Amino acid sequence: MIDSIKPERTEPVTESLDFTMVMASAVHDMKNSLGMLLHSLDELGDEIPGSVGSSPRFNTLRYEAERVHGDLVQLLGLYRLDQDTLSAHIEEHFLPDYLEAQLARHVPLLEGHGLEHTLVCDSVSGYFDAELLAGVINNTVNNAIRYTRSSIYISAGEHEGYLVIRVADDGSGYPHAMLQSASSAAEPINFQSGSTRLGLYFAEAVAHLHRNGDRCGEIRILNGGPLGGGVFEIWLP
Repeated sequence: MIDSIKPERTEPVTESLDFTMVMASAVHDMKNSLGMLLHSLDELGDEIPGSVGSSPRFNTLRYEAERVHGDLVQLLGLYRLDQDTLSAHIEEHFLPDYLEAQLARHVPLLEGHGLEHTLVCDSVSGYFDAELLAGVINNTVNNAIRYTRSSIYISAGEHEGYLVIRVADDGSGYPHAMLQSASSAAEPINFQSGSTRLGLYFAEAVAHLHRNGDRCGEIRILNGGPLGGGVFEIWLP
């Protein structure tokens, strides 16, 4: 008598999946797709004659796409931080050129919303990870565009041995509770206000990756500044 051949037992597919890795891959794909969408929107604004660039609905579409793109960049950065694979690649950069390049991607949106923008930067070079810092600056400028009334003011230079970059607006400023927090990123998510503090947490992590001897970077938030609204600062040693 021939024994019947029993099929080998296989483990469910889900048991062999690393869902964290799957989610990270999906986020990466979404980030790239949104990057292409943003590029297409810029081209569309240039190609279509008339006032498409100043259309409120067009600018809302571009702003929301830019905001989600920034969130996905931060999520990937935090995932790499959790996996101990995120590190800062420090190189020398001429600060005025670097900041002008970062601001340039927001100019169509600023002009579309009728917002004034000013960039004041000392003619100095700094040592930082250009890609990581770009994620922080872009998120901060996006927030400033969201909360300002009429203008944003970006300044940078050397102060007390640190490279300091500030983004200020003329909005109503940071909530008192956020200013009082010793560590803003440690506060719980507020689903009613929609504040996840993801941007501040990412900015703080990026700042801490920049070290020089016994000094490391930090972020600060305050109200007042040159426009009387909220001020975000990142200090890099």
